[in-house]
Amino acid sequence: MTDRVVRNLEHLRSSASTARVLSLLRVWEENGDSRSDGAVRNPDWAARPVFRTSALNRSLIIKHRLRRNEIDLFPGRRQVATKMVIPIDDADLKTGGRYVFVNQIGFERMMAEAFGLSSSHPDLETLRLIDRLPSLDPFLLREQLRRGGLDPAPCYFAISDGDLQRMQAFVHAEIEPLVTLSLGPDTIAVASDSAARMAAKILSNSPSDQLDALRHTLRLAPEQYEEGVFCWKGFLYYKWTLASLLGEVAAVTEAVRTIKPTGKVDRVAREHLDRSRTVLRGRIIRTCDEVSRTLRIYDDAYARLTQEGRPTAFRDFLLDAPSMFAKLGDQLGAVQHIVSYWRFRFRPAAHPPGVEELMDIFMDFETGLLGRGELPDDIAVMAA
Repeated sequence: MTDRVVRNLEHLRSSASTARVLSLLRVWEENGDSRSDGAVRNPDWAARPVFRTSALNRSLIIKHRLRRNEIDLFPGRRQVATKMVIPIDDADLKTGGRYVFVNQIGFERMMAEAFGLSSSHPDLETLRLIDRLPSLDPFLLREQLRRGGLDPAPCYFAISDGDLQRMQAFVHAEIEPLVTLSLGPDTIAVASDSAARMAAKILSNSPSDQLDALRHTLRLAPEQYEEGVFCWKGFLYYKWTLASLLGEVAAVTEAVRTIKPTGKVDRVAREHLDRSRTVLRGRIIRTCDEVSRTLRIYDDAYARLTQEGRPTAFRDFLLDAPSMFAKLGDQLGAVQHIVSYWRFRFRPAAHPPGVEELMDIFMDFETGLLGRGELPDDIAVMAA
């Protein structure tokens, strides 16, 4: 692993978004053998780990926007990479950590030297599965790992503290119609307090601690409860994510239309950029519309619960819902990448892009917005 040190780990743990950072260190602290007596808090954490190698199972995995000096670390062009960070001191993140990028040049050699892993070790394949994702949101991550034949314990799929705080008001508003239905319209103050408590239970990373109230609300059997609440939290997370993105998406699509590169733009480059502007703006809008349509399926099921008093219908929807997570996560992850990278690359006082850089950025965005198995327009035309 590289000798360079990452020194903002404490900040990452406290405020990073769920989609950007997977803190296996935090999962270990809350569920593993981090206590002085070495006892495991949650046996499921040890029985069903993400990684077999203990150091990797206490790492931080980050979706990282590459700097200019990092692009050449990879055999192909990319803008975002998966960074795996091993803290120097688990108890003091301010000391920083050592890191490696998944699939950077020499990746297998570095992993062999640092951890003794062969090129065929399952942990390397797990890292590559994660590297293929546009984001690290826990709902998309779980489905990706399941497609790869892995079934880690539920404790590995938590929303970050930063996002939990940012989601509170949104989830409170979503839950209030259900609580009002239960208590009656004449108990507004009580309903608001109850909605706040229920929102906290749904967002809790340990929902089993408050099992009975939510389980009875959803009419879930005990063995169904954890899965049902996980799926409910997933749809709330995706609704909140889309709502948070829409304002910035509008600004980015307008900037895509108007941004000008520096330097001479020949006819071929101009035609390419003009085509990319049109295609990219259309794909961003279409992707957000598709996400909205998928989320309306959830809204309709939730309405059957809150307006028609049919908890069984809502429960059945939740238990059948994970099949939607892969597409939702892929689509929202791609849009999040566009918004986040645009904010980073074109922040105030940033230098304007050259022609080739802007073409590369547009192509990366277009590719990220394609569905699984789709081809870019240029390649699709050639194939036809």
